Amino acid sequence: MIEVDADGPIRTVTMNRPDARNALTVDGLEALESAIGEAEAPVVYLRGRGPAFCAGADLNEVAALEGDRDRAAAFARLGQRVARTIEDSPAIVVAGIDGPARGGGLELALACDVRVGTPDSTYGEPGVSFGLFGAWGGTVRLPRVMGEGDALEFALSGRSIDAETALRTGLISRLEDDPRSVAEEIAGNAADALGVLKRRLRDDGERATQERREADSFADLVAAHADDIDALLE
Repeated sequence: MIEVDADGPIRTVTMNRPDARNALTVDGLEALESAIGEAEAPVVYLRGRGPAFCAGADLNEVAALEGDRDRAAAFARLGQRVARTIEDSPAIVVAGIDGPARGGGLELALACDVRVGTPDSTYGEPGVSFGLFGAWGGTVRLPRVMGEGDALEFALSGRSIDAETALRTGLISRLEDDPRSVAEEIAGNAADALGVLKRRLRDDGERATQERREADSFADLVAAHADDIDALLE
């Protein structure tokens, strides 16, 4: 269900249920959490096998909850935990989105550091049409990424948007025929600088604290890369 290729500076994590549009079961979510959480490479590339990125939660799993509120909340918390694992990973996590990203699949992409779509990628939160909504952190991240106005219209309408609209609204940051090329571009940089920069850009502390942490991190990198800096001047 989850495949991992850990060769080189990029750890490729593939959601591999193409017959189910890579919909995630409890086992799949737990396997995805481990695949991301155990990453030692500086860059993780997350993708789906086949014609979809990820359809989100497997609806058979949702139906099996049988309306039990406690079990439903636990299922939501598991998805939230996986999204936090992606967001908090020391690695730079790049989502390569080809085909549909729906519901929880889109929410996991929102937790990634960089989202790259192909021209054939599409995006949607269709749960509202049958009385649900994505609960894997999407209500927190979507307005942060798209802006409140676009996020509200997108989520409340339940409509799907194409790659160009996703790019315009900030849902994705790049549009590429081969999304992995962006992961390779990022992996070509200094691994320690990548990790530090992610932590600083993800820092949600108040401004003075952020600036102090930024200065401290910059000082650490200058000390670590003094020879590299000297070489630039030669």
